[in-house]
Amino acid sequence: MSEQGWSIARLDEIERIGDWAPVRAHFGIEAFGVNAWYGDEGAAVIPEHEESPSGHEELYVVIAGRATFTVNGEEVDAPTGTIVFVRDPAAQRGAKAQEAGTTVLAVGGEPGKAYALR
Repeated sequence: MSEQGWSIARLDEIERIGDWAPVRAHFGIEAFGVNAWYGDEGAAVIPEHEESPSGHEELYVVIAGRATFTVNGEEVDAPTGTIVFVRDPAAQRGAKAQEAGTTVLAVGGEPGKAYALR
């Protein structure tokens, strides 16, 4: 973090751990969770899951490539620039890459509460 209270990094500068980049940890973000997920065609870029235990709402931004999101059984095509917001923590969600180099930024947190690692 700079003396001015801000910092900057390119996504490709954040060390990947398998198919994801720990953006939150890289910057030491404490207010919300945020990570980037990568995948080539057919790979899961957002693993199938729901957030009932954490109570998190999640926002996903396709920043490269194209994905197909599935939320509670409904499929949505999501090319670069698409934003998918899942308010209900109990909603089952996931996404598969439809192109090589697909990258999805995922941001989440529990409404009304400071983010905490679980």
